[in-house]
Amino acid sequence: MTAPVFVVDRFGPGRGGRFVLDGPEGRHAVSVKRLRTGEGVVLTDGAGHWAEGEVTGTEGKDRLLLDLREVREEPMPTPRITVVQALPKGDRGELAVETMTEVGVDAIVPWAAARCITQWKGERGARALAKWRATAREAGKQSRRVRFPEVDEPATGKRVAALLAEADFAAVLHESGMAPLAAADLPAEGEIVLVVGPEGGVSPEELALFEEAGAKPYRLGPSVLRTSTAGTAAAALLLGRTGRWS
Repeated sequence: MTAPVFVVDRFGPGRGGRFVLDGPEGRHAVSVKRLRTGEGVVLTDGAGHWAEGEVTGTEGKDRLLLDLREVREEPMPTPRITVVQALPKGDRGELAVETMTEVGVDAIVPWAAARCITQWKGERGARALAKWRATAREAGKQSRRVRFPEVDEPATGKRVAALLAEADFAAVLHESGMAPLAAADLPAEGEIVLVVGPEGGVSPEELALFEEAGAKPYRLGPSVLRTSTAGTAAAALLLGRTGRWS
């Protein structure tokens, strides 16, 4: 898809015909993108439902008039890739979410690992989570996705272990990993869960907990990546090896 993507709250399956895009998305389309009659757009609810449309006009500064085609649904990708992302410092968390969304990760789980300097507590944690979710939405639009990644509530180590136990393939990026992720035996479908630790690394206790849940440590490559880039690099490798990038 090359047409710009805009988000709507929802639309019923099969709906088409005249459609008015208003509110913040309409303002962005009319006043920022300056779309004109005859140009194409894509509307999506971010959950896989989408429709192509053609601009038929504008009203004021925030209403885009469209001739909307049939609403379709993009199938759920398989295998589904979830990245458990340890909380980085500063704005590197948003960077991680942005780039993982762009490459195609399906779900992101914030994780307050034992060695994380950043901790999400109270209102600060709620604001940080909202930033991650807003980043995923904007990156999804920018990368022309119609199914945006889910950004889950912050997880404890025990909850991460539960996710790993349910996965069809579970991996922890760790420098002690003897096996390269590039040579791992991956499932053709189901759920892949990948854990990315903090700058200080996954603690021995956490690694033992995750291994007990069925996850194995893997190395990504000869160089050491920052936590904000490791998930993106690993996800790209997995997307290529599973055929989702074919």
